[in-house]
Amino acid sequence: MKAIVYTEYGPPEVLRLAEMEKPVPQDNEILIRVQATTVNYGDLLARKFSHVSPREFNMPSLFWLLARLSFGLSKPKRPLLGSEFAGEVEAVGKDVTQFKPGDPVFGYAGQNMGAYAQYLCMPEDGVVALKPDNMSDEEATAVPYGAIMAINLLQKANIQPGQKVLVNGASGAIGGAAVQLAKHHFGADVTGVCGTPRLAFVKALGADKVIDYTKEDFTQSGETYDLIFDVLGKSSFSRSKRALKPGGVHLYASFKLKQLIQMLWTSLTGGPKVICALAPGGREDLMTVKSLIEAGKIKAIIDRCYPMEQAAEAHRYVEEGHKKGNVVITLA
Repeated sequence: MKAIVYTEYGPPEVLRLAEMEKPVPQDNEILIRVQATTVNYGDLLARKFSHVSPREFNMPSLFWLLARLSFGLSKPKRPLLGSEFAGEVEAVGKDVTQFKPGDPVFGYAGQNMGAYAQYLCMPEDGVVALKPDNMSDEEATAVPYGAIMAINLLQKANIQPGQKVLVNGASGAIGGAAVQLAKHHFGADVTGVCGTPRLAFVKALGADKVIDYTKEDFTQSGETYDLIFDVLGKSSFSRSKRALKPGGVHLYASFKLKQLIQMLWTSLTGGPKVICALAPGGREDLMTVKSLIEAGKIKAIIDRCYPMEQAAEAHRYVEEGHKKGNVVITLA
């Protein structure tokens, strides 16, 4: 099979096309012919991980160390990137009962990655489900990671209909899904914060208001929110709490030790609260996401599709900040 591999850390050019042995499913696995995958933040981070310092990493240093050990210290342990996928089941192991050859599927491979190849094996009980009928492979592959993380995290904030929610980092995978879920699933009034090139994209996702962070500081606008959802930990609680209502929540998807201490402190005092949360991203979340897609509450907006031969160009396009939606790599 053809695959997009990398055997050293570095710039997009380390990605190259190669031939690999086609995997064989175990008794509890399904073999998926991958039609499409994505370029997301995790792919960029893993590709250049040796150049990412603990300070640059968006989580505590212990998480950075664990990630380095998992991905490889001097060179990648696993040659394949790609955590999201959409495709078709080609074969199943003898113990598989929920899928059959020919089933269209989509899902999330997690840190094991491997979707940058024409074939991928997934456990039957992994984060994989039948693809929604109202999405193409290119659209379906752009949803799982962001949506299953966002729905899990937003549930921790107990959003009520009519509340005001601000998503800081609204144009990424998690942020884009959070805008749609907060608006269409939880019934909130949603403000998205992003850079100038992606204002139209975030508006198209359903945001009631979009703030360009290069021109406006949301903490200085006088607006207050029931929830500030900070995807990459870019807004400090000391500044953001002035934009929170009494009893409001500042939810961090990425956090350092400082935010963990703030969470502990605010849990003991009155006023706005800090919540630092991790999302496991399980199959139940994916099934919920599938239902929301079929109900028209989650959509995917594709910016560009690249063939697998142009994977390096796809990574460069995203890394340089040009994307205005989801960037997909097709493997058919």
